[in-house]
Amino acid sequence: MRSLVRILQFSLFVCLPCAGVAGPPVREVTFLSASDSHYREPDHRMGCHNDLSRASVEEMNRITGTAWPEKLGPDKIGKPRGVVMLGDLIDDGDRAEKGRKISEEQYKLFVADFGLDGSDGLLKYPVFEGWGNHDGPPIGKEKNGFSSQAQIKQRNLARKEKKLISNISENGLHYSWDWDDVHFAQLNIYPADKQRESVHYSPVWHDPQGALSFLKADLASNVGNSGRPVVLMGHCGFDTDWWVAADWADFYQAVKPYNVVLYLYGHSGTGVSAWAPAGEDKKLTCINDGQANIGFFVVNISGDRLRAAYRLKSGVKSSKAADGKQVQTWDGHWEWKWLLDKPLGNS
Repeated sequence: MRSLVRILQFSLFVCLPCAGVAGPPVREVTFLSASDSHYREPDHRMGCHNDLSRASVEEMNRITGTAWPEKLGPDKIGKPRGVVMLGDLIDDGDRAEKGRKISEEQYKLFVADFGLDGSDGLLKYPVFEGWGNHDGPPIGKEKNGFSSQAQIKQRNLARKEKKLISNISENGLHYSWDWDDVHFAQLNIYPADKQRESVHYSPVWHDPQGALSFLKADLASNVGNSGRPVVLMGHCGFDTDWWVAADWADFYQAVKPYNVVLYLYGHSGTGVSAWAPAGEDKKLTCINDGQANIGFFVVNISGDRLRAAYRLKSGVKSSKAADGKQVQTWDGHWEWKWLLDKPLGNS
């Protein structure tokens, strides 16, 4: 009888890791990140490059099974869970001309390409967008009968109903979700509560509307002291003169207790960097996303490793047509740039 008990105890011990009771959490998360699609109506006075953004969406749809760059391989890219879009979805957030709701036209072009849940647009994965400084003012302060933020609020309710996200701010704009044990939060234009009085830009269009308070409550409630990885995103990074150094310090102190493995943003360029306020040793890894018409980042969080690379259209050339409109041409080839490979730290 004692021998039987010992055999059962041993069997239970060796099977616990298989059942997920012991050992590190199973973590295999691949996603895509883009920003600044700046959709314009086809007859926009400055021209448009919607076709190049659409080509990026088509490449997103093809990315599963593509080989990682050699330095990040040797395996292939898994199926993405979704795409995060980091603001400036459209170019003119509150514009109408001669009875045309230009902003609504531009927004419909964004939705046609990116859809919502992977079944209703060109994109074959769910999208998780936020607004940027081009996307228009807060709900109720638009002047021309269309609000991008009102659309985002409605789409967030649909996302939650479809169980794509789990937490939405009281104003319906900021939200969070989990993929495996990795926690994500979409903070829109930038993670502060309101624009500082010393900043000389439009306090209406640049109103972050309580994003930092949402983030603090969300992390305390949904992450706590678990140490699990956190990915945060907004439109602006630590190089923006209306999300200022004092705001950056407040944000840093709010997230310092957590295992923030990545901060994603758009607005200002493309690249990978690390940032912390002066005197702080623990730096945040940052990805600046560039423009969707040029490319997008592929990000993978697997086990205790984070890797990312920028999928870039090679040979894009800009010129000006005889009518003054901007024209971008492309030779159809893709390449990789801005490689990132790092351990996850205290996860």
